[in-house]
Amino acid sequence: MNMEITPSEYKILVVDDVLSNVLLLKVLLTNEKFNVVTAMNGNQAIKMVETELPDLILLDVMMPDMSGFEVAQILKSKPGFSQIPIIFLTALNSTADIVKGFQTGANDFISKPFNKEELIIRVTHQISLIAAKRIIYNQTEELKRTIKGRDKLYSVIAHDLRSPMASIKMVLNMLLMNLPPDKIGQEMHELLNMANQTTEEVFSLLDNLLKWTKSQIGRLNVVRQDIEIVGVTAGVIEIFSIMAEIKQIKISLHAPVQVEVHADIDMIKTVIRNLLSNAMKFSNIGGEVQVVIEEKDDQVIVHVIDHGRGIKKEDQSKLLHADTHFTTFGTKNEEGSGLGLLLCQDFVRKNGGELWFSSEENKGSTFSFYLPKK
Repeated sequence: MNMEITPSEYKILVVDDVLSNVLLLKVLLTNEKFNVVTAMNGNQAIKMVETELPDLILLDVMMPDMSGFEVAQILKSKPGFSQIPIIFLTALNSTADIVKGFQTGANDFISKPFNKEELIIRVTHQISLIAAKRIIYNQTEELKRTIKGRDKLYSVIAHDLRSPMASIKMVLNMLLMNLPPDKIGQEMHELLNMANQTTEEVFSLLDNLLKWTKSQIGRLNVVRQDIEIVGVTAGVIEIFSIMAEIKQIKISLHAPVQVEVHADIDMIKTVIRNLLSNAMKFSNIGGEVQVVIEEKDDQVIVHVIDHGRGIKKEDQSKLLHADTHFTTFGTKNEEGSGLGLLLCQDFVRKNGGELWFSSEENKGSTFSFYLPKK
């Protein structure tokens, strides 16, 4: 294992009832800069583990008071010490002994009389594994802290930012409706209009971010019920009527009178809202966006069709992938976050459906999804 370790940070307990073996191992390991503590029998070894908390134990098998196997069994039964790796020092080479050793929790064996190089390699290998475990543990702890911080941020976005943005959005909508250009002048009206559009986009982004985060951390419950999707879609289109008027875009709905699907109403509204918002963003002034709902066997398919700038062929594969986080500008340079489509895909899948699209540059795009009927 190619891993830089600092031997002085690790403590090794050497246990052998023969003093010359203990001294030899101590010299060899101390030369390698390891910290070494020693014990001459099983009982002493268990006491040393409790007081010294070694990182690795070199344990002789044949000892008079209790065998190395017995020591290992006692240590493995104690929660605080069960993870300490053990290398058995043994003159026994029979398969049965080796099997017994591994059954009692051995991590490795070194045969007596031992070879100095082999000893160092086997010890270093075990220490490297310990070092790797420590890194993983530290990174896991750091990750837990990061996730906690992210959850905190998510709640700030959810509560502290969304509410004031909703208020600003309402005020701007009211002003825009009640202050025509002939009252405040064309320039001021355009500025107000721009502020209104930006606020709508920021609110929409916050809403998406909140829902995406909730979905990713498993805090978003899917509550499926029978919903009438034509009415739900018409309701979402109604919300976009002011923005459509401003950009002189016609939104038309082609659908049967009523169609029921079995899905989470909030999630489906979010999907339709995002797809409509994108379609309008990429439509030219005076264009049309069509929403088509059709029934096919046990599915209901919703298409959102625009005749705008479309998506370049080379960019199409980048969409709907969380790792590419691809986004482009709208026809009036409206900036996107690339998050909306990922959210749509996630929500549609959570409701048992699938999302797909087809697009041609300068001709427009069709985004479609299906949902199971009730």
